[in-house]
Amino acid sequence: MTSPSRDPAAFIRANTRLLTPPLVPEVRLHLAEESVPIWEQTEAELDAIGLPPPYWAFAWAGGQALARYVLDNPALVAGKSVLDLAAGSGLDAIAAAKAGAADVLANDIDALALTAIALNATINDVCVATSGADLLGGPASDARVILVGDLFYEKPLAERALAWLRACAAQDALILIGDPGRSYFPKDVFEPLATYAVPVTRELEDSTNKQTTVWRLPCQ
Repeated sequence: MTSPSRDPAAFIRANTRLLTPPLVPEVRLHLAEESVPIWEQTEAELDAIGLPPPYWAFAWAGGQALARYVLDNPALVAGKSVLDLAAGSGLDAIAAAKAGAADVLANDIDALALTAIALNATINDVCVATSGADLLGGPASDARVILVGDLFYEKPLAERALAWLRACAAQDALILIGDPGRSYFPKDVFEPLATYAVPVTRELEDSTNKQTTVWRLPCQ
């Protein structure tokens, strides 16, 4: 079996299929059809190389809703610099590129995700740069639009993300969040823009459809 540490691109191709997220049929991604097999295959090497779980292998509800919103409202990103924070598969970055963004950076601390993003950008014929830096530990981004899909699932991460995003909003960045009601999403801080019923699998969620809202963080 191909090891993700030795040939990440081959590992991704061997363990995923080219699929279209239900809410975003314009985009094709390397996605896992089942969660358990790919999870087990990556976990087999966790102790050796420290790989995180393969969040990049799934089109999460928050990312799908946000991508749909961006594609339906291209003026939000057209001609602007866009950052997809904790990008996973790169779905939102690809949507921004398709919507006419001037340049797009997909950021994720998982090195395997960066390979998946590059593969996914190529099959969608768009240009997306990647970064593996922990942006939450640094200064505010100078991107004019920041997209965040489904990030508020752990308390410490949610707190770090909110503080950093507030700093970005203070520099007049447009902050858009896709969230299906994760436990640590501070919805009282955000303004709702649109809500979607996103088809998902019970392997990953507690229902076959997740009511998912796109939110905006007001400028500070």
